[in-house]
Amino acid sequence: MNEGPMVRVIDAHKRYGRLEVLRGVSLDVQRGEVVVLLGPSGSGKTTLLRCLNHLEPLNSGRIYVDGELVGYRERNGRLVEDREPEIARKRAAIGMVFQRFNLFPHLTALGNVTAAPVRVKKMPRKEAEEMGRRLLEKVGLAAKVDGYPSQLSGGQQQRVAIARALAMEPKLMLFDEPTSALDPELVGEVLDVMKALAKDGMTMIVVTHEMGFAREVASRAVFMDEGVIVEEGTPAQLLQDPQQERTKAFLSRIL
Repeated sequence: MNEGPMVRVIDAHKRYGRLEVLRGVSLDVQRGEVVVLLGPSGSGKTTLLRCLNHLEPLNSGRIYVDGELVGYRERNGRLVEDREPEIARKRAAIGMVFQRFNLFPHLTALGNVTAAPVRVKKMPRKEAEEMGRRLLEKVGLAAKVDGYPSQLSGGQQQRVAIARALAMEPKLMLFDEPTSALDPELVGEVLDVMKALAKDGMTMIVVTHEMGFAREVASRAVFMDEGVIVEEGTPAQLLQDPQQERTKAFLSRIL
């Protein structure tokens, strides 16, 4: 196991045409740390998450996960994009849960959780199903293993999505506003699963507007705006005593 941080982002830049979405972001996330990314829409939070597992390639900068360069390799002092199998190998170690659950509608909850371990990791089906049942129990869905997505509530679907990400035994979990598409009364059940993961020591980076979760679970809160990190600190510091005017203005609108 590498000794350094689980995640190291160094001077990350990302452009779409003329629009610069990340403008030199640098961030370390230690092992077992839960970091929440806060900020207005369009501040670069989701783009940063998508660059962490190379769903979006960087224009410049570097990202390391568990000491390995993500998406690229060095050749003669220059970075070149990695081959697809190598990108896929590194991506498999990073779980990602999106706003929309993206479950396979034709598969049961158990089928959704076991699909990747069987196909990608070549895990024997029996073993994958045992693990899948364990994970569905862990997220409070032992009774729903045979339920199809259309038979599940939004909160249940999102918990299946979390179990599916955990099935690949990731080193790092990324959450992109995992509760924003849910009815308010279903938010708590998803946050409870995330709290339990944090307690288990999972390294997590969470884009969220749930300030209660940030206060209770996060070790650090990072405020982004216009593609840069404006301010970071403990959730208590950042939410109660922000130092930067941009942070104060944002928090005054949502708190």
